[in-house]
Amino acid sequence: MSAQLNLDDLVHYTDWERQQWQVWFGRHGQEVLKISAGAHGDGRFQTIGDLLRHVFSAEKRYIERLAERPLTDTAAIPNDNIDALFQFGQQSRQAFKEFLASFPLNAWDVPAEFKMMNNSLTATPRKILVHVLLHEIRHWAQIATLVRLNGLAVEFHDFLFSPVLGGEFKGGKRKA
Repeated sequence: MSAQLNLDDLVHYTDWERQQWQVWFGRHGQEVLKISAGAHGDGRFQTIGDLLRHVFSAEKRYIERLAERPLTDTAAIPNDNIDALFQFGQQSRQAFKEFLASFPLNAWDVPAEFKMMNNSLTATPRKILVHVLLHEIRHWAQIATLVRLNGLAVEFHDFLFSPVLGGEFKGGKRKA
C-alpha cells in the first residue's frame, strides 16, 4: 500500500500548530513559560520556555548543519518572552522552508555525518528533515500535557482537527 504524505503536509500542520499555540500563549501570558518541565528530565529543559526555545533551535541548527553553515548560539533567545520565542520560531521556519525549496533532489538520500555535541550521527537529509518536524510535534504534545497538568485547558491540536489535507471539525471548542 502506498499512501502519499509529503513533507509539505507536515510543514503545513506544524505551521498551523505554531499559530494555535502562539494565540494560546498570548491569551495566557508570559507566566505560562515558567511552568516546570518536570523534575526527572535530562537537565536541559527546566521550563516550557526552555522547551519552546529548544524546538525552534533544533529546527534552525539542523538546517545549518545540512547547509554546512556555522551553528547559531541560541542561548541568547529569551525563554521567558512569548514574542521573542515565536519570532525566533518564524525565523527558523523560514530557513527551513528556504532549504526545502532549494535543496537538490538528488541529494535527499545521500547519507552524511554530523557532529553533535560529543557524538557523531550519520543520516540522510530526508531523515533529518522528517525528524525536525516529528520532533516538534512530539514537544507540542509534551507542552500540552504540562499545561494541562497545571490546570490549563488546551484546544484540540491533533492533525485530524487541523485544516491540512482538507476536512472540517465542527465540534464545540474547549475553553482554553
